[in-house]
Amino acid sequence: MRKQLKDFMSEIGENAVAIIPAAHEVTRSYDTEFKFHQDPSFNYLTGFPEPDAIAVIDPSSKKNKYTLFVRPRDPLMETWYGRRLGTEGALKNFGADRALPVEKFESELNKILDGHEKLYYRFGVDGKLDQLILNYLSKQHFRRLKTGYPPHTIIDPSVIIGEMRLHKTDEEIELMKKAGEIAAEAHILAMRSVKPGMNEYQVEALMENYMKQQGAAGVAYNSIIGGGDNATILHYVENNMPLKDGDLILIDAGAQYQGYASDITRTFPVNGKFTKPQRDVYDVVLETQLACIEVTKTGTTIKQRQDLSIELLTEGLKKLGVLKGKTADLIKNKKYEKYYMHGVGHYIGMDVHDAGRYFTDQAAKNSRPFAPGMVLTVEPGLYFPPDDKDCPAKFRGIGIRIEDDIVVTETGNLNLTDKVTKDPDEIEAIMSSKKSKSAKS
Repeated sequence: MRKQLKDFMSEIGENAVAIIPAAHEVTRSYDTEFKFHQDPSFNYLTGFPEPDAIAVIDPSSKKNKYTLFVRPRDPLMETWYGRRLGTEGALKNFGADRALPVEKFESELNKILDGHEKLYYRFGVDGKLDQLILNYLSKQHFRRLKTGYPPHTIIDPSVIIGEMRLHKTDEEIELMKKAGEIAAEAHILAMRSVKPGMNEYQVEALMENYMKQQGAAGVAYNSIIGGGDNATILHYVENNMPLKDGDLILIDAGAQYQGYASDITRTFPVNGKFTKPQRDVYDVVLETQLACIEVTKTGTTIKQRQDLSIELLTEGLKKLGVLKGKTADLIKNKKYEKYYMHGVGHYIGMDVHDAGRYFTDQAAKNSRPFAPGMVLTVEPGLYFPPDDKDCPAKFRGIGIRIEDDIVVTETGNLNLTDKVTKDPDEIEAIMSSKKSKSAKS
């Protein structure tokens, strides 16, 4: 049995039962599906990779603390859609005490629920399963509990699982480090390859092909490959425009490796040489990022780090001549939001925007302090829309973001994605060496 599952059992206690569903395949069109992606929380607890499964976790059971309901073996379906593990595989390879065909879940529901005070189940994710559970509970109430005694309290387990997922083990950090290394190497490849006249989609294909060659399951999210003005669009994913001489390219791309994500952003000149306005903005963003990485350590709160990024970028905007006035007044009136409108970072793990609370209280008033095992991105940015008449013309159309994945340790932090440089001189050197090799050949 996985350690994560044992820990979860300890958290929910003896008088509870949990029902955790796997993800389902999603239809793309007609009889074709998108590539399957397992529900991260189900994956975290069970490791079972197939769709349509249901995990039942019952700490009070003497024989069957952990039951998996799975798709049964089916030679015909396996011929069409691939091999299934079946009940035998669930027992042999995934530590289940008992494994049954998923079709038997409904007939087993009374045995699963009755006699427990609490049910841990998240409504609103699996509509069919929601209805099945609600129908059973409603029928039991209608019978005035003359038969079994179902749970009288229903609790969303995502809070418990989210807190568990938030603090990574050493093994998880190693997987995230590998995901970061693969993505970092893909970013370096892009720096060595990008040139004027290429298309954004060529860069996307180059990087994603490399990630898969290195063992990644694929990308951790839709890659953002934004040249020129497109870099000022935060979630630009069309990736279909030509790259122009004199423009910057912003690449936000990460790898998914054995269930864990990386998330890296680098911005660099298409022709290999920053212009002075580009370099001026870049230096402001880089100085802010380095300072925010420094404070991503035990004891600093999420709000303190965000406030630091706002203060430094506001000071930078004043230095660039984009904003004028007292820093405190500019921050109070949120003048920076026109050019810096997002958070400086987020949790990352099995999801690129990972589970876990950002506050220590229900009212969301007290920002959470960082603690060992948390992994967060640090990604300040400045974005000057091309049609913004309020900023100097030389900055219009420039969008710069720099992002790394940082794990908080007992003594400070560790950068999981530092294998790809962000030093502007080193970036230019990498791109210059590319040109030299091209000239020699």
